[in-house]
Parts: sequence; structure tokens; C-alpha cells
Amino acid sequence: MLVLGNYRDRLDIIADILNVASQAAKKTQIMYQANLSYKVLQRYLAEVLGASLVTFEDSDQRYKLTVKGLEYLSAYKDYARSSKSMEKHLNNFSTKKKILETLCPAKEFVSITADEAINV
Repeated sequence: MLVLGNYRDRLDIIADILNVASQAAKKTQIMYQANLSYKVLQRYLAEVLGASLVTFEDSDQRYKLTVKGLEYLSAYKDYARSSKSMEKHLNNFSTKKKILETLCPAKEFVSITADEAINV
């Protein structure tokens, strides 16, 4: 889900970590593949472990996705799809608003009082 150059929020970072952990990954693999600093990785690993989205296997020192983590990824994909669709619609509305504003610029409006508006 990583898109370079764009801001990632908490949900995006968690999804990136879970995607890497779905392949049974070591901490350094998660850090590099999810493009996180060590400090940020530590904080998020504690969070996803606490939420039971991943487990840590002592035997091979790897983080593995749980059933709950799989559910998170599925819900995240639906959310991301809806979010992109909503963003596209909002951009479309914004473009249409700009067109309307260029056709009738605000500087041409004359302000009137409430009393004047009633008499119009």
C-alpha cells in the first residue's frame, strides 16, 4: 500500500506493517519494506502486537499475521478503495466549484444589509 511522496496516516502504516508480516518477517524486513524508522517501527509493532494483529514467534524471531490481522487488512482494503473513490468525487466537486467561481468572481458581489435583501 506504500505510495512514496504521499503522507501516510496511522491506518496506512499499520496496513504496511501487516502486509510485510503476512510473509512471516523479521523486524528489519518490516522496517525496510514498510519504509519506517526504527523508532516508529518500535511504536507500531507494540501497537499491532497489543491489538493481536500479529504474533512474535520466538523460535524463528519473526512476526506473523494473525486471523485478526488478516481481517484488518481486508477491512483496510475496502476502506482504501472507498477513500480513493471519495477523494476523486471531492476533487471533482472542487473543480466544479472553481469553474463556478471563475464564472462569477466574489469581487463582483456587492454586499447588502438584511433590510435591503428583504426589499429586493
